[in-house]
Amino acid sequence: MSDPSFQYGAVSSPIVTPFDADGGVDTDALANHVETLVDAGLDGIVPCGTTGEFASLTDEERRTAIETVVEAADGRVSVVAGAADTTVSGVRDRLRFAADAGADAGLITLPYYQTSTGPDGQRAFFEQVADDAALPIYLYDIPAAVGEAIDPEVAADLAAHESIVGLKDTSGDVSGIDAALSRTPDSFTVFQGVDALLYPSVSLGVDGGINALSQVIPEVFVAFREAIRAGDDGRALALHREAIAPLFAGCAEYGFAPAAKVAAAHRGFIPNPRVRPPLTLPDAAGREAIADDVDAALDAV
Repeated sequence: MSDPSFQYGAVSSPIVTPFDADGGVDTDALANHVETLVDAGLDGIVPCGTTGEFASLTDEERRTAIETVVEAADGRVSVVAGAADTTVSGVRDRLRFAADAGADAGLITLPYYQTSTGPDGQRAFFEQVADDAALPIYLYDIPAAVGEAIDPEVAADLAAHESIVGLKDTSGDVSGIDAALSRTPDSFTVFQGVDALLYPSVSLGVDGGINALSQVIPEVFVAFREAIRAGDDGRALALHREAIAPLFAGCAEYGFAPAAKVAAAHRGFIPNPRVRPPLTLPDAAGREAIADDVDAALDAV
């Protein structure tokens, strides 16, 4: 399987899942959000990821969200669909319906709740998924959510599998992403998932980012991408220090699904910031602080 077409510095957005007044997936709002981000110049859309509250969606809602995003993207950008599950068969099923919906690739984690018994368990899980995968796969390293990090040697071994084309690293460990880069071939795409670590990771050789705040301040991330492609390190560093890192720090306190929804609603990208339990929204002071941080970040463009 071939890697979806991402050029150096590509920035994709793991988008929120808007909910309507009845608590269901708001497909009109979701489609409009995708349109806004495509028009802003982002390179990809990632539905049903962590920021998309995938764990709070039913299987039918996941299908609806992915189908809506694919239709709205209309081939203009790559769609990498979240396909995490706790079983091999469950991940395969999610990859299959993402493929049927027209997604370009899938993003999968290690099982959550039941962690592996070590590197051999991790390798077996990913290999069994990949051996019958309906789409190219990006591994998603997010130990805070699944209870363990992907072993660097496991990632290196899996890079040789024809269905496994890359990695999103949300470990928060720059040395870990360096290890992944040094152990995998250039054809294996590595994305930084922690917004505030995108700039330092560029110097290590990451291919780009899959960053939640790119759906809030897409102008900043597009400007950052163009700066690194042009070799303008000063401009990239300024955007990191004046916009991306401060907004990330401000949002981290509230969790990135609630914070991204508050911020996107502040910009008018989605109609409201509703989340599902167990998530809750920041209080009024928190929402105001997020809005102020968004406005300050935009001033840096």
